[in-house]
Order: sequence, then C-alpha cells, then structure tokens
Amino acid sequence: MNRTSKGLLLMGLILLGLACSPQREVRRLETSQQIDLSGRWNDTDSRMVAETLASQVLRAQWLEHYKANHQGNRPTIIVGLVRNKTHEHINAETFIKDIEQAIIKDTSARLVQAGPQRKALRQERADQQDFASPQTTKRWGQELGADFMLQGNINSIVDQYRDEKVVYYQVSLELSHLETNEIVWMGDKKIKKYIEN
Repeated sequence: MNRTSKGLLLMGLILLGLACSPQREVRRLETSQQIDLSGRWNDTDSRMVAETLASQVLRAQWLEHYKANHQGNRPTIIVGLVRNKTHEHINAETFIKDIEQAIIKDTSARLVQAGPQRKALRQERADQQDFASPQTTKRWGQELGADFMLQGNINSIVDQYRDEKVVYYQVSLELSHLETNEIVWMGDKKIKKYIEN
C-alpha cells in the first residue's frame, strides 16, 4: 500500500469513527426542576435546605422575643461561614446565597452584607469620598449593624456496600446574638439518598 492509500484509509477510518460516535444533546431546563444524576449534593438540595432552615429560624421564638423587646422592629442578621465538612466538594457560597435569598423573601428580618461584598461596598464608599459630588457622596458610619450572626456546617456520612450506597447529609445552623454571644436558635435539615449503580 502506498502512502496516499494509507492516508485515505486512515482518513476514512477517522470519519467512520466520528460518524459512529454518540451525538451530544443539550436542552434548556427549568432551574426549579429536580434532577439527580450522581446522588451527590446538588442545586435542589441547596435550595430545599436553605428554604427549610430560613423558615425554621424566622418562625422560632427568639424572633418574637426580640420584637417584643425592640418596639416591634425587625432584627438584622448577617450570614457568616457555613463550612463544608462533607466527603465531597460543595460550594458553600451557593448555599449561603440561597439562605440569604430566603431571608430577604421572608421579610421578618433584615439582612446585611458579609465578607468580600461588604469590603467592596466600603471600598466604593471610600472612592466616593474622592470622586463623587458632595451632594451624592455616601457618609461613613451609617452601616446597619447586625444583631445576630447565622453560621454552621454541612456534614455527611457515607455507607457503601458493593454497588449500593446511602449518603446522609446534615446541615446544622446556629443563630448567635453578636453582643452577648448567646445562641438563640439552632436548627438542622437532614437529607438521605440511596444510590444504586
């Protein structure tokens, strides 16, 4: 076989291989649609747990006690760290954003920025001192101080035997009074998944 024939044969085999390879299909889905491909923590778990825990914390007795002692005013909450202590990679920031969104939707409490977002706001305020007109410059010392901090952990336990696996997740949160360090509420949400390969 000469060189040209080998090249044509190789090209034909490549084209045949490409023609036989499976075609990828991509479809747009509703973001609220529950799909669980791997059995690992996913967007549905994050949203469901966040909504449940936000509802728990904002329906607990600490809130009524606070309002009774503060002329009916809403408390201000800051969401701190939620640590991933599971066996898998979980983007805790996505879960924190789900919690913050659930708190804002509920309107029983006020929410203030934490972490890098708060630093970005402060930097913008500092820039305004030099570059914005005096009429529109935002003043220092006007931030809303948080009364309570919400923080916690995401934990997991895996039980596996051959092709079967059970994954148990427990998300535990605590709400602490920032001035006294008193824990005023504790809650958790558990999820258990059975996976068969």
